[in-house]
Amino acid sequence: MTARASDRARYDRATAHLDAPLAIVDLDAFDANADDLVRRAGGKPVRVASKSVRCRALLERALAREGFAGVMSFTLAESLWLARSGCDDVLLAYPSADRAAYAELAADPKLAAAVTVMVDDPAQLDLIDSARAGGGEVVRVCLELDTSLRLFGGRVRVGARRSPLHSPAEVAEVARAVARRPGFRVVGLMAYEGHVAGVGDAVAGRPLRSRAVRLMQAAARRELAERRAAVVRAVREVVPDLEFVNGGGTGSVQHTAGEDAVTEVAAGSGLYVPRLFDNYTSFTGRPAALFALPVVRRPGVGAVTVLGGGYPASGAPGADRLPVPYLPEGLRYDPQEGAGEVQTPLLGSPADDLLIGDRVWFRHAKAGELCERFDALHLVEGDTVTDTVPTYRGEGMTFL
Repeated sequence: MTARASDRARYDRATAHLDAPLAIVDLDAFDANADDLVRRAGGKPVRVASKSVRCRALLERALAREGFAGVMSFTLAESLWLARSGCDDVLLAYPSADRAAYAELAADPKLAAAVTVMVDDPAQLDLIDSARAGGGEVVRVCLELDTSLRLFGGRVRVGARRSPLHSPAEVAEVARAVARRPGFRVVGLMAYEGHVAGVGDAVAGRPLRSRAVRLMQAAARRELAERRAAVVRAVREVVPDLEFVNGGGTGSVQHTAGEDAVTEVAAGSGLYVPRLFDNYTSFTGRPAALFALPVVRRPGVGAVTVLGGGYPASGAPGADRLPVPYLPEGLRYDPQEGAGEVQTPLLGSPADDLLIGDRVWFRHAKAGELCERFDALHLVEGDTVTDTVPTYRGEGMTFL
């Protein structure tokens, strides 16, 4: 029996008393992935990206392990919720326009001490001040650096369109603007190199593209390491007591952690290891988060139909954004139908061994987005469900 076939048998036994659709997290795989992130971080703390987990119980499990410290959140409302739940170090990774949440933040000393907001434009300070509603707490600010690689005089740009602050002078100028502004304090700097951390460099069947990605990423890492160090020096001239410099992501942890200017790295997807993280040469993780759909039809030889399945991931549309049928091995989508909203036909010889009520196990393309489809995660150890915990959705929290 192959390792994957053994996993399928374990998951089927563990969840035999449950009705599908359902989602699980294999805790042995989750913990092994957490240990690997810590190993690759080389002694620098790993901040957990909540967007990629979306389950408080599993955020807490990661944070309880040596080597993890703090949460990187994705909305201000979520940040306040996590802080009220006991997390005392929350870095909001994106700017917000949530005036009501800013009013809460500015009025509560415990929240203001626990949550750091993201700024890359002085206009964002104006919005925060307009929302204070009399709240006088000092707002902790993190500045974000644009990590994109710019070539040929800026005519070619590689990287996500995030912060407009690209040069040391631009970041330092915003740091000075914050420093001059009563009610704000710069405490950190963040730079997320998504074109390195979030782009696979070993895409199956595409050797030329994979080599081009590796060459791009090597150039991007060299350029960013030099520029990030210069930015940190420039910001420290304005803010000598800068608390942290955050960088990286699951796919670049070891490279980013190797930079002297970086004090911590961020990662989250590496805990669940969704399908998009199969295509990396820098690390190999264990799939930890899966979902099962029941077989409800057998429309013909070499075909079954499962209930549900149309759970695409965000990003540029493409086949790589679809969940992948994982167990049993050898199933594939019908190219005429793909993953359906209510039902999904699957083709392949393993279909002939599946009966009505049997499960097909899938891996989502991304990590935390799976939790927007399920209100609970069944935690599996060995061949037993040892706990069932709510996702954000299961707690009634749908932040985006």
